[in-house]
Amino acid sequence: MPELPEVEVVRVGVSKWAVGRTIGEVEVLHPRATRRHVGGPTDFHDRLRGAQVVGTGRRGKYLWLTLGSGDLLVAHLGMSGQFRVQEADAPNEPHLRIRLRFADTGPQLRFLDQRTFGGMFVDEPTDTDVEEDLVPGQIGHLARDLFDPHLDIAQTARLMRRSKSPVKAVLLNQSVVSGVGNIYADEALWRAKLRWSIPADRVSLKRLSALLVAARDVMTESLSQGGTSFDSLYVNVNGSSGYFSHSLAAYGQEGLGCPRCGTPIKRERFANRSSFRCPCCQR
Repeated sequence: MPELPEVEVVRVGVSKWAVGRTIGEVEVLHPRATRRHVGGPTDFHDRLRGAQVVGTGRRGKYLWLTLGSGDLLVAHLGMSGQFRVQEADAPNEPHLRIRLRFADTGPQLRFLDQRTFGGMFVDEPTDTDVEEDLVPGQIGHLARDLFDPHLDIAQTARLMRRSKSPVKAVLLNQSVVSGVGNIYADEALWRAKLRWSIPADRVSLKRLSALLVAARDVMTESLSQGGTSFDSLYVNVNGSSGYFSHSLAAYGQEGLGCPRCGTPIKRERFANRSSFRCPCCQR
């Protein structure tokens, strides 16, 4: 699933092509793509038609277009969601779910989703503790992410330390800190020299803060390389893949030598998925 860097890459691409333009027609080609919109596909269309895009935003793995009407057009990519910028006469791509036509003659914005786990919905902003924040009501429960300038690392570390769950599970808890998924959790734990299974309440505040900084650092590096792509399901708005997968130290590196000490990376079962660590560095 795309994590914070991949979603941020998409948000930047969407912003470049959508901000300042007025939505003309909205075409919903698959009902599941708008299942989280309370009013259904017709209301989805009516609330978007004629609205001007005045900005974009993101929290964790959600991104949105800020509309002049005050509404927010929110998207979650799920496992395979993609935004593509295409000329009006370009043929329909496979798995096209939603098409946004703009009032001008410029390119369209298309939402594709092979597995239909993602989708879009129109929402109103909810109140936050920072006046200038605009966060959709449906995701108001999500914690700030590591790219958020208002996130308090020390406070988040204290929140993590209250849990007896494995430290990786707490790092993945979107109500503690949003945007981190399996890939960047493993990479951050490797950088911080922490074993994923140690209970969070047994890790010092200093090391938890270092873990959060490591997660922010690795995601910043990934963002500079367009994110992590293992297949064609994650691409940017131009259809290009990210290449941070070539820089991964732990995730997916089973049997390969740890870049720090040379010990073969080990794969372990974690909550119906895999976790990767160095048996020497992350004891």
